[in-house]
Amino acid sequence: ATLGNVLGSLVNWLLGRAIEHLRDRRWFPFSASQLQRAQRRYQRWGQWSLLLSWMPVIGDPLTLIAGVMREPFWRFLLLVTLAKGGRYIVVAMITLGWFHAW
Repeated sequence: ATLGNVLGSLVNWLLGRAIEHLRDRRWFPFSASQLQRAQRRYQRWGQWSLLLSWMPVIGDPLTLIAGVMREPFWRFLLLVTLAKGGRYIVVAMITLGWFHAW
């Protein structure tokens, strides 16, 4: 599950890297102000915001904007793998009842 999730995030990162040259097209899905707002937020919180990439709804946009902001691949991969892998470790621990023993 972690591998599939990380690969999906990698696709978002690649799309983000490629999206910048399409921003002036009429069909582009984001307004210039929406894209600038997302970039400002990413600049404020930076790479550490990728630790929230496991979260529903905000995780995918975070990985996309990381590509737009040219986050280095190795750092992107490390942080996203930690976040998504960590989520599945916690889910497994809950499922197996490991937290209940504490």
